[in-house]
Amino acid sequence: MVKQMESLTKTNNLVGLCRNATNNDGDRFVGIRVDTDKIEVCFPIGYHLPETDDEARNDIYSLIRVLSEFSPNKSSKLHLRGIETDSDISFPIDAYLEIIRYYLEHHSYYHEKEPLFKTSDRGKTDWNRTIKNKKPIIQSNGSPIYLDRIVRLSTPKDNQFITEIHKYCVFESFQKIGWLFTKYTPERSSYRIEPKSAIMELKTKLSQTNNDKTRRLFSSMISMLSYTDKNTNKHQAYFGTDNFEYVWEKLVDRIFGISDKELFFPKASWTIRDAHCRTFEALYPDTIMSVDGELYVLDAKYYRYGVTGNIFHLPEGSSIHKQITYGEYIGSNQKFVNLKTGEHPTVYNAFLLPFDSLKAEKHVFYNFGEATGEWKTQELAYETVQGILVDTKYAIKNYTGNNHQKKNALAGIIREHTN
Repeated sequence: MVKQMESLTKTNNLVGLCRNATNNDGDRFVGIRVDTDKIEVCFPIGYHLPETDDEARNDIYSLIRVLSEFSPNKSSKLHLRGIETDSDISFPIDAYLEIIRYYLEHHSYYHEKEPLFKTSDRGKTDWNRTIKNKKPIIQSNGSPIYLDRIVRLSTPKDNQFITEIHKYCVFESFQKIGWLFTKYTPERSSYRIEPKSAIMELKTKLSQTNNDKTRRLFSSMISMLSYTDKNTNKHQAYFGTDNFEYVWEKLVDRIFGISDKELFFPKASWTIRDAHCRTFEALYPDTIMSVDGELYVLDAKYYRYGVTGNIFHLPEGSSIHKQITYGEYIGSNQKFVNLKTGEHPTVYNAFLLPFDSLKAEKHVFYNFGEATGEWKTQELAYETVQGILVDTKYAIKNYTGNNHQKKNALAGIIREHTN
């Protein structure tokens, strides 16, 4: 793996590493995969692939951020699948990124500029600080005695050890994922770093500093050393998920959803005479969007239709019926009546599927059709479920910040095609 990394840092061809997962069986993985002879960055379906290395670098950062925040296991971990065992080992990719960011930002390794001190009755006393800051007890003979003394915690040797730990961590970080940043490879530490003792030293230092940047760096080095202590050199590695549909759901909910959607979950129950009532789990719509007093029930579907155009890659009948049920529950329930007007809110339904708007030459939101249930008249807005394509790259790049304009744009193309 190290030789492969060294070869890659010389070429730094990031575009050549990128491809789309097809979402076919056996090709669902989205994320970064490191094998003994290659590296792959697998983007989700509908993601327009980068055309330059700078664009690729930014796109990979965005992918890492989304996977770190929304993956089903809520991890920012690179799972390592052993060749000879079935055990998984967690690789803290955020820790590696933090170590690299600190190094590039400061253009140097961590150095303790000032010695550390604390109040204690043990250790080497700093008498100047003690006399200035501590009140002595005066003995009967008139001489002072200091029960609380300020002692020095760190020595030049300690400082150098922390620097060498950082140097070791920087080199290891660049070996693993430094290809994202630069062709440059920093020097390897001349010290023989033993992870367990290094972790103990870092934990001590972590407890003694209040500087947020330093604390993040020490915590990241501890995470990295805990990982390297497991001797994972013979493993294949990947950071990502085979279940990007969960990420897609959370991404859509973050952009368009309200925070209290639980109010709109329809429930069911059995009541047995002369016995207790049993309430079943509620149905959970992915996202409830509210725009100008109107409600939109959105179901994020990570399906391939937006890429293949194949009608068999659309949501099935059970999903359509369930979506109409959501709308009917909200549209007919008295608890959602507007207290001022006495009217129910208009309720709309939509499926949101990923696609590549640049390839399709469409807007980032595109209404491609609608689904209906034969058991409904389609007279009410929620009785048709609009099919909306959402540009995958746009969603990944723009899920943070103020989403008011995105909500209005989506609401507009849903309303436009609803009777």
